Amino acid sequence: MTSRGIVAAGHPRTADVGAAILREGGSAADALVAAVLASWVCEPLLTGPAAGGHLLAVPAAGPALAIDAFCAAPSGTPASPLRAVDVDFGDAHQTFHVGGASVGAFGLADGLVALHDRHGRMRLEDLAAPASRMAHEGVPLNAGQAYVARILEGILRSTPEAEALWAPGGRLLVEHDVLRSPELGDTIARIGSEGAGPLRDGDLAAACVAWTARAGGALRAEDLADYRAVVREPVRVGYRDRTVLTTPPPSAGGLLLALALGRLDRATAGPPGPAELVAAMAAAEEERTDAFVAGLDVPGHADRLLALRLGSTTHVSVIDGDGLACGATSTNGEGSGLVVPGTGIHLNNVMGEEDLNPALADPARAFPPGRRMPSMMAPTAVLRADGSTEAILGSAGSMRIRSALLQTVVALVDRGCDPQAAVTAPRVHVEDGVVYREPGLAAPEGWTGGRPLVDFAAPSLFFGGVQIATRSADGGALAAAADPRRGGAVAVA
Repeated sequence: MTSRGIVAAGHPRTADVGAAILREGGSAADALVAAVLASWVCEPLLTGPAAGGHLLAVPAAGPALAIDAFCAAPSGTPASPLRAVDVDFGDAHQTFHVGGASVGAFGLADGLVALHDRHGRMRLEDLAAPASRMAHEGVPLNAGQAYVARILEGILRSTPEAEALWAPGGRLLVEHDVLRSPELGDTIARIGSEGAGPLRDGDLAAACVAWTARAGGALRAEDLADYRAVVREPVRVGYRDRTVLTTPPPSAGGLLLALALGRLDRATAGPPGPAELVAAMAAAEEERTDAFVAGLDVPGHADRLLALRLGSTTHVSVIDGDGLACGATSTNGEGSGLVVPGTGIHLNNVMGEEDLNPALADPARAFPPGRRMPSMMAPTAVLRADGSTEAILGSAGSMRIRSALLQTVVALVDRGCDPQAAVTAPRVHVEDGVVYREPGLAAPEGWTGGRPLVDFAAPSLFFGGVQIATRSADGGALAAAADPRRGGAVAVA
């Protein structure tokens, strides 16, 4: 605990970079930007310069804002088919698709600059310097990142350039091996000195478009040149005596989280048990129809729905001593396998995610060019009755994001758990009519509502990776917790 500032992130060095910025006098926004840039180096299979993301900023006074920097549908027609890769989580499998046709238009860097413009105090160049330096020096893979590399080996060996980076000499990198990418360091330094321009309509953008086209992808120069991060008002939902702020449409995750919280608030007076959680998750999942997804792009969809019903990712949460709380969830998907020569940029595979792109199941449901993809990412804040920020949190985990955040908020608010207990408690998840459970979650007979049950043998990154920072009611003490399922870490200023 501390009173000066605190960071929770998906990697120890990501968190350390953010905390160092706080100690240098930076704001939570400065720390978040520096930490996210560091995550491109420390967690390169989860995020990067070609990633998309959602950001949330909640000042101690003044309006909260959500920044949509997620990937959008490209305008071209792919010339090559997607390649399916099966990923084994141990007790569950998920299929992803890679190759040139999987690359979407990206804008995470534009979102980081937008946050910095509004709440930053330090020079962007200084915020980029630690990440650039780490990329040049190299970072040893920790256990979590080595595990991600192992389960994504099929993607990392799908192109010569990815294999050269991740399996030099034919052997896949393992824990303690050093991953070094001076070219990525130069790209990050360019963002520090020039902002998002090089990735929008500069030489870096041109290199990404050319390399994607070479692989038969649909990304075009105008897709990046026209991309802008969009500032929106967060979705608000009441839960007990709190207000929860989360990501608005066209993201899907925040709205589904709000629906589940609203159902629990009406259905239970005290801490919900496993049966109530499963019912709330299932009810939210049932809302994810074709009409729901189509409506995400229509103004007022969230307000109307709440009034009626009431992938591989990483997250950083920061609160500074002035009470500014910032969170960012970002993803590269699992990566397309395309690493752009001379840049260190591993292009995303967002268009190859079955969770995000309905056209994979039905080409008639393809999104028009420029339409933001309906991400599950949902940076979220919990406000007390007096309007002060109690917590800011977010999660990795594709479809499991909303269930991980739901259970963490319930543990924090209903059970009075401290941040670490709220994050490490065993989780349950409902998807496609199946209930998945981590060990240690006791439940009464019939709690699945007749749905099939898959019991995991051990806690798993399948169930997400929540990073949370909290502020005491009097504003004097900051605390945080990071999810051990994904090797998360906390650093204090």
